[in-house]
Amino acid sequence: MAHVFPKSLTKHWTEWRTPLMILVSLFFQTILILAGSRRKYISKIWVRFFIWLAYLSADWIAMLSLSSISNSRTSEDGPTKPNHTITAFWASLLLLHLGGPDTITAYSLEDNEIWWRYFVVLSIQVIASFFIILNAWSSNWLNFLSVPLLVAGIFKFGQKSWVLMRASSEHFRKSMFPSPDPGPNYARYMDEYSSRKAQGFKVRPKRIDDVPKVGHHLYTVPANIKIPYAKSLQDAYAFFEIFKPLFADLILSIHDMVNSQSFFQNGRCEEVFRVIEMELGFMYDVFYTKAVAVFSVVGGFLRLVSFFCVVSVLVAFSVIEKQGYSGKHVAITYILLGGAALLEIYVLLFLLCSDWTLLWMSKHKNIAVDLLYQVISSISKFSVFKYKRWSNSIGQFNLIGFCLDYKPSKCSLYLRHSISVYEQLVYEHHYKRLSIPDELKKVIFDQLLKKFDSVTGLSACRKLCDHRGEWVLNEEECDPRLGWSVKVEFDESILLWHIATDLCYHSDMDETSNNPQLNQNSNGVDRPNSKEISKFLSEYMMYILVMRPFMLPNGIGQIRFQDTCAEAAEFFKERKSIADVKKKAREALLKVSTEVLPSEVKGDRSKSVLFDACGLAKALRSLETEQNWHREKKWELMSHVWVEILCYAASQCQRNQHAQQLRRGGELLTHVWLLMAHLGITKQFQIADGHARTKLILE
Repeated sequence: MAHVFPKSLTKHWTEWRTPLMILVSLFFQTILILAGSRRKYISKIWVRFFIWLAYLSADWIAMLSLSSISNSRTSEDGPTKPNHTITAFWASLLLLHLGGPDTITAYSLEDNEIWWRYFVVLSIQVIASFFIILNAWSSNWLNFLSVPLLVAGIFKFGQKSWVLMRASSEHFRKSMFPSPDPGPNYARYMDEYSSRKAQGFKVRPKRIDDVPKVGHHLYTVPANIKIPYAKSLQDAYAFFEIFKPLFADLILSIHDMVNSQSFFQNGRCEEVFRVIEMELGFMYDVFYTKAVAVFSVVGGFLRLVSFFCVVSVLVAFSVIEKQGYSGKHVAITYILLGGAALLEIYVLLFLLCSDWTLLWMSKHKNIAVDLLYQVISSISKFSVFKYKRWSNSIGQFNLIGFCLDYKPSKCSLYLRHSISVYEQLVYEHHYKRLSIPDELKKVIFDQLLKKFDSVTGLSACRKLCDHRGEWVLNEEECDPRLGWSVKVEFDESILLWHIATDLCYHSDMDETSNNPQLNQNSNGVDRPNSKEISKFLSEYMMYILVMRPFMLPNGIGQIRFQDTCAEAAEFFKERKSIADVKKKAREALLKVSTEVLPSEVKGDRSKSVLFDACGLAKALRSLETEQNWHREKKWELMSHVWVEILCYAASQCQRNQHAQQLRRGGELLTHVWLLMAHLGITKQFQIADGHARTKLILE
């Protein structure tokens, strides 16, 4: 380096290298603590990118700093020299960084799987820090102050290792195994049976089924009703404990189902979705934070010890004699200690505002708890401490709008084939996110309740998972020309219904009500606008297919999407005069005759479904013209088909993909999946009888 750069620059770099790296490590810790928890309700890609960058860099820069401290000793500056003593003190501060923040332990589920590697690597760093401090040990007060920081760092490191291990798929699954259950003693029963029969009695067994009690009787009234949504918190945590096996691909019992169904069948839509939000919030904390460790007796005690260690060292450092140290080293130490203390205070206040704290407070009623709640209420008014559970928004992607707006250049076409990331950036630019209207949740909830009420028994509920729209079409006794569209491959159904919905929506646009959210029925009562609901779900499922294809069943959805886009782009290119006017572009698509099936003309090499969808749109419009359906009835049918498509996608999505979306702001698909499971509409259910008791009847 000395041969490339001037000696003065090399000297400054050698002098400032270690302090700068430690300050950068503190900067990354600050990003993780302040932004790590926000990815639960922020779905913006740039936020996730900076968190990802900080997560990858934090441990690396901390370990590099330790290495720099270890290599900084020279023959002129022995272990008892002031400069070496204060840099060795920084090693104990770096242990706090290696222990990681409470608000983020894993960036993704995969990080939990490599907990053992993390434990080994970080254990080596802990040992290295210990030897750095030991090597610089003297009777100096600064050496004694490193001990509390060393203790706090080890506590933090141990908690993170334990949480990562607990959240790994193997340990998470095993933690939910019930105690070994041999069942009723069959051998003893048969001995009694044979004995009575040998005595000449006529013996017959009589089975007494262990029927589960029906009713929402597991959950008590909260002790402290001053806590907002106290009952919902307790219900959510109870269901969270019961339904955790869903995230480990384990089965549920009939007892779990019956009590869950009782609550969700009789609950209000708003309350039901709030409980699910809280459940998934607890689940996020299990997979991605230290909440499980912190909100326990031992973990809470260790957390408080760590907090007081950091604060006490800051206070002690401010009063000890510092004449032997350079002003630069003292200033950097103040920054490191002050930053660590401020971050500890922030995390403590943030944890106080969490659902875990409110859950504990809802179970206790005394003056101290009431005072604590008043403090928490005051703290939560600041935006940095606001506790949100998820983004409450859904992505929207419109295929025809994308084809009309996106005009790739030759350069972009080259990039498209050479860099797959380019496609994702293009799609990110063309999709939007909208807040979920309450009417949409109400339609989903009502439709699921209707399906649940139409069947009897949990076995029949399992079959509801396989419906992709045919149940709705059969209920309404629709034109057979619609049935084919929900019997093709699932990704093809999404594309067909998305394009058809878009064409129908814009063709009906001029005649819609001025109110974009609500229409009135014949009695003048407000009700959800099925047309808007259909558009919401149509563009949401298209967003899932384009941006989150791994949440859908295996298929060639992305190939169909690109082929359909290519055909649409070619169609609009040939008609440049209409391509500039989106309304005319859609009208032109509807004017194309579909009397002959597109597959008979084009074959099946191209997977485009553009004109098949145009045929479906015409069939849907014919419900009004040929079968005299009211327009609202047509849109109600379409919205119900979309709800069924949404539910099918939710039930088919793998559990680990649902868990992954919790760190990306959450997905409506995951909330619907959990709601279906609570109603018993799930295939993760096998135990139908429970224990049976049989007694002998002597005759």
